Amino acid sequence: METMYYIGLDVHKRTISYCVKDVSGRVCAEGAVSATRFDLDRWMKTLPGPWTAAMEATVFTGWIYDHLRPHAVALKVAHPLMLRAIAAAKKKNDRIDASKICDCLRCDFLPECYMASTAIRERRRTLRYRNLLVRQMVQMKNKIAMLLMEAGVSYNKQKLHKAGYFRELLATNPDINAELGSLLRLCRETVVRLQRTESALVRSLERDSLLVERVERLMTIPAVGPITALTWALEVGDVQRFSSIKKAISYCGLCGAEKSSGNTVQRTPLSKQRNKHLQTTLIEAAKMAPRNSSQLAMLYNKERQKGNANRATLAVARKLVAYLMAVDRGQRNFQEVETSNCIAA
Repeated sequence: METMYYIGLDVHKRTISYCVKDVSGRVCAEGAVSATRFDLDRWMKTLPGPWTAAMEATVFTGWIYDHLRPHAVALKVAHPLMLRAIAAAKKKNDRIDASKICDCLRCDFLPECYMASTAIRERRRTLRYRNLLVRQMVQMKNKIAMLLMEAGVSYNKQKLHKAGYFRELLATNPDINAELGSLLRLCRETVVRLQRTESALVRSLERDSLLVERVERLMTIPAVGPITALTWALEVGDVQRFSSIKKAISYCGLCGAEKSSGNTVQRTPLSKQRNKHLQTTLIEAAKMAPRNSSQLAMLYNKERQKGNANRATLAVARKLVAYLMAVDRGQRNFQEVETSNCIAA
């Protein structure tokens, strides 16, 4: 039987520190390699026997994981916030970090995190880029309004970003001089360009053969549109990784953290350990949900009577997670049942 070797990788932009140990903990090799595919290929040829490796989740982890995965018996990614032995160490450097990751892997103490497939991660990158474009578009729209306010120009807030009204405003308002007009036209052109790019990206994802069936099924849920469905599908990946709705709600950042000691239990505001993309999208969807579903409207009104609109919105968002989980797991369209304990089909 061949001896298994364990490798800890401390990943950085330009270099990757590594530590190779056998099952007994004896160091077989350690050092650093340049973070390029060519150097990784050359380094893997020097490794003894079958090996399994672990690395911390960073912005560079994805391509390294994809490159090493075909050659390893197993490859794992560690949750950075859970590696307390490294974060709290008195003496810390790349060599020690790689050794500690290796020991966690060897002793089966590695706090492993979920790694989505390459196809899902590529499409997720497109969706997150679309979110960046939307933020930039909002900034440019706000800039248009700010330029008008700085010049003391009166305008209709509801119609400002409509093409016809904007052209009429520039042509007829005497308070807009040539210099201000050129800036406003430049901002408007940027907004239009961003809108077209954003729409093209969303259409490409909606028509993707990997996502189209799943997204159409999720969109049968009230208040779930294409953006919410795409965000759920791409940010969650494999829905089976959540063993309960509570864990999915926690991942989406729709609940507070709990700190308990003895008989003392302290609940904190919404936890910062969450998927921020899912959290934002679900909360925005929950604000519109009562308009599209009588059941969600009843839930919102019930929670709203307790005196807090934000908590009511969170309750609706949590119910949406339950609906999304049920539809995604069951792989069938949503059906709203008119009962007191309404739940997704």
